[in-house]
Amino acid sequence: MEINYQNIKVIGFDADDTLWVNETYFREAETDFAKLLSKYETPNKIDQELFKKEIDNLPIYGYGIKAFTLSMVESALELSNYNISSKNIEEILNIGKAMLSKPVELLDGVEEVLKSLSGKYRLILATKGDLLDQERKLEKSGLTNYFHHIEVLSDKKEENYSKLLRHLDINPSEFLMIGNSLKSDVLPLVNIKAHAIHVPFHTTWAHEEVTEEEKNGKAYKTISSLKDVLKLMT
Repeated sequence: MEINYQNIKVIGFDADDTLWVNETYFREAETDFAKLLSKYETPNKIDQELFKKEIDNLPIYGYGIKAFTLSMVESALELSNYNISSKNIEEILNIGKAMLSKPVELLDGVEEVLKSLSGKYRLILATKGDLLDQERKLEKSGLTNYFHHIEVLSDKKEENYSKLLRHLDINPSEFLMIGNSLKSDVLPLVNIKAHAIHVPFHTTWAHEEVTEEEKNGKAYKTISSLKDVLKLMT
């Protein structure tokens, strides 16, 4: 499907797993958590219960490492039948703190792409998660000056994007979103008549996966590397 980007004036970027590594650290933390609870349940059961707890807690805690850590604590209590030691709870909290201390590892070509596009387009960052953590990562990334506006959203649904575009006085037809999640960065934009480009990351949280039916007939491009954006937009 041929898509014309000639009218684009503003480009939005997702942050986690689009500009820098993120989901990899969650997979590592899940492995550490499963080892910690290995005397109570199998790794598969622990993963399943933790995921259920995360989804149940989304309306309360939202997204991000702090929410994930609280879900690990709650899951540990339930999986151990409330027999887990205070020492183990401390170890779970330390898993979360270690995630918050991870270095910011930029993905291939990120700064090259932002530098090139910032001369022609207005760039914004639209991400979700914990505000304090996202501000920390952005500051450490060294990318702040490329963006005209930075927004940390509570979620990335059609209404969230519509509100953001209205607030910034951006016409959806003149807006392009780039991100790794079809569910959060692509389909909601297509549904509000904006544009989107999908740049898959090698690992995806189960909550961000979509069905073939949801993707069917939607007008967006998928590229293998962020640097491929330059072939489309410059």
